[in-house]
Amino acid sequence: MILAGDIGGTKTVLALIETQTDGSLRCVQEQVFASGEYQTFAEILDLFLSDSPAVESACFGVAGPVLNQRCQTTNLPWLLDGEQLKARLGTQRVKLLNDLEAMAIGMLHLESQDFIELNPNAEPQTGNIAVIAAGTGLGEAILHWDGANYHPIATEGGHCDFAPQNRQQDELLAYLRRQYPAHVSWERILSGSGFSNLYDFLLDNRFAAACPAVPASTADVEAGVDRNALISRLGIDGEDPLCRETVRLFAELYGAEAGNLALKAFASGGVFIGGGIGPKIRSILESGAFMQAFVAKGRFQPLLSKISVKLALNPRTPLLGAMNYFRSI
Repeated sequence: MILAGDIGGTKTVLALIETQTDGSLRCVQEQVFASGEYQTFAEILDLFLSDSPAVESACFGVAGPVLNQRCQTTNLPWLLDGEQLKARLGTQRVKLLNDLEAMAIGMLHLESQDFIELNPNAEPQTGNIAVIAAGTGLGEAILHWDGANYHPIATEGGHCDFAPQNRQQDELLAYLRRQYPAHVSWERILSGSGFSNLYDFLLDNRFAAACPAVPASTADVEAGVDRNALISRLGIDGEDPLCRETVRLFAELYGAEAGNLALKAFASGGVFIGGGIGPKIRSILESGAFMQAFVAKGRFQPLLSKISVKLALNPRTPLLGAMNYFRSI
């Protein structure tokens, strides 16, 4: 039995997989846990495996940097240790991956209908692939092409410095420096909480009046109300000018950083957009602001204008990567 996991700041998904006689994989059990409700990953593991058969191999994609098979999660107080997991599961075939590393592998196992092409001028090419995913945080990874196979490379690129590209973004950086004086990273913008940061900036900048439906701050949010999701929904539906500009600016910034990653990875093989936010704001990503910012790289605009940029719609992509890890090495 294969144990696979997608461990994120918001939710943790675990699955038990069996290999069938034809070599295909079949999911036997799958369960979703609210990560913030548990003090440790071990609590979730014990609940999930309480009546399960022996595990032959296990792979977990974890939202955080993995060093020497140990990971202190970025947005949770959890410490995962590969050696401890081997002892707990009774197998030496245990692997911790960065969540974007797992997602990158999973992208290679999706079907064509799981993608939406955002670049109408894309030309099929081989080469490295860049993977970027906005969700609870901002993840980035690379699939290195060696001429025959792809090899995932984890990064923490989402924590690199935010770089503005126009006057509005200059003002955004100045605003965010007041909120985060030590460091303004891309993740402060391109993540779930990024919608609130962008909305509050635009309000502070007097772009438009506050939306009556949006709580004044995250501290004022009532139980069960997701301020970021509310801003996003109202913006996508065009119900409020401030929310609409928030999601437009989010898409513009998402495109800019995706283009940055494409250049750093020399991603001639394309860019995959994963994470939970992309499918929810699909209409905005398809509207043009994303691709305009993606290709706006001066002398490298001709190169970027031909690169495929695909939005992945399958929420199980990181889990698929964890499922297939030991089959892909």
